[in-house]
Amino acid sequence: MENDVPLDPAHELLAVGPLIELRDGPLAVSVAPQAGGRLAQVLHGDHLWLVGPEGAQDGAIAWGCYPMVPWSGRVRDGRFLFQARSVQLPPTLGAHAIHGTGYRLPWQVDSADTRHCRLSLPLGEGSEWPFGGRAEQRIMLDGPRLRLELCVQAGTQPMPRPVLGWHPWFRKPERVEFAPAVRYPRDADGIAVLPTVAVGEGPWDDCFINTAPVILRSAGQVLTLRSDSDHWVVYDEPSHATCVEPQGGPPDAFNLVADVLAPGDSVATWFEWVFKDEA
Repeated sequence: MENDVPLDPAHELLAVGPLIELRDGPLAVSVAPQAGGRLAQVLHGDHLWLVGPEGAQDGAIAWGCYPMVPWSGRVRDGRFLFQARSVQLPPTLGAHAIHGTGYRLPWQVDSADTRHCRLSLPLGEGSEWPFGGRAEQRIMLDGPRLRLELCVQAGTQPMPRPVLGWHPWFRKPERVEFAPAVRYPRDADGIAVLPTVAVGEGPWDDCFINTAPVILRSAGQVLTLRSDSDHWVVYDEPSHATCVEPQGGPPDAFNLVADVLAPGDSVATWFEWVFKDEA
């Protein structure tokens, strides 16, 4: 029909596919390799922590906890310069390229048992990421601890240093304890710019510099989030969810920070969730 408007790729429907079920005691995690290698749900005791596959009707961008690879957040107009070369990424949210390519692609299952799985994704020269390389993630349970690891290794050519991260859609917590140092302001396009400023008041859809754990409280449980990343995006505007996203740099990092990953080199990051009951 003439009035039909094509969906942005970020909002296109994504089949959930078969799940890998991991469990250690009261902690259970469902992994959806075909749906962007994401956590489809995290259950601790009787509490579901994520907006799960029931949110899939809002598209690939809006549910579970997915890896952001090989970049996090928006790349302005999908464009940047790399070693004097102009690069154009396909737009996925309006004019911009958002959250990498991995969250919309099927990942290969390299190994899986009851408490661990390892997934991989070739980034593929000539695709939406024209530099090649390979991504790998590990998902591990150990008692009350969930650990996520993400890595990208460059192939035969250099690439912009990937900005890796995760985008969890937490069901609206009762309380968020978050005390960042500074915030990246956003311009008229909603994209982070420099210099950083004071944190200010929420609600937020912003990137912060933060090195302290972030704590969520919900349903009599405490979830402590830690990462080796010092950039965190918090998106708490929706009434049904809050996103707390560690990432290795700011949105639009390829235009803000000039850094190179040499052929064969790799970059990695981790994200830990530790659960306990309220005292």
